[in-house]
Amino acid sequence: LRPNIWEEFTERFGVRQIGEFYGATECNCSIANMDGKVGSCGFNSRILPHVYPIRLVKVNEDTMELLRDAQGLCIPCQAGEPGLLVGQINQQDPLRRFDGYISESATSKKIAHSVFRKGDSAYLSGDVLVMDELGYMYFRDRGGDTFRWRGENVSTTEVESVLSRLLGQTDVAVYGVAVPGVEGKAGMAAIADPHGQLSPNALYQELQKVLAPYARPIFLRLLPQVDTTGTFKIQKTRLQHEGFDPRQTSDRLFFLDLKQGHYLPLDQGVYTRICSGAFAL
Repeated sequence: LRPNIWEEFTERFGVRQIGEFYGATECNCSIANMDGKVGSCGFNSRILPHVYPIRLVKVNEDTMELLRDAQGLCIPCQAGEPGLLVGQINQQDPLRRFDGYISESATSKKIAHSVFRKGDSAYLSGDVLVMDELGYMYFRDRGGDTFRWRGENVSTTEVESVLSRLLGQTDVAVYGVAVPGVEGKAGMAAIADPHGQLSPNALYQELQKVLAPYARPIFLRLLPQVDTTGTFKIQKTRLQHEGFDPRQTSDRLFFLDLKQGHYLPLDQGVYTRICSGAFAL
């Protein structure tokens, strides 16, 4: 359940208790939140962390590469610091083993060594979470969903949450798109607008109040609906591939003109000027 709709959902439908969990069939670091902590996907004791040896460790959020200390071990995150969720592997323990996949290459990519201590092995979840002072964990990003713009890391999950809240819980997909000649990736938001009533500039007025300049989407795509999976997860692959090129879609596209301070329609001529560097982003 998305944190930004948790309380509204429980109030609207009279749900007394929500049990949330995080996990996957093959992972050894599943967690659960059974006491209704708002927004949390699970819990692990900070007093007795070795009882269930999972941990959030620091990574380079651009490359998802593990960061290590002088001894070559992974660096544990402190409360409030985002980190990659990992689980120590013990093949003798049914709850902590990792059997891998048919592909040996895919299996090796999910295992790191010397994580908790020298010579050990750990399963890499690929997901970035944050733990609070009590041990509750909160999902932040799926690996690769963070992009870098203007020297800052932008969390797609956080921007999606803000946009969805401002638009009355509308489906939103946020992702980074490459712009020729520009370092990093510019933010783009695909927003469900089935009735064609969304005003990009009214939205921008609200975004200025709640998002840092680097986190505000440079491009908008207004479409009838945002593609989701059977379990209602937002699908971004096609959107990322099509980018902000108007030749790839008939949806309404806009770009943020920083000089004028509002969104302008993006057609083929504007697209060409952006790609040539005539428009400063």
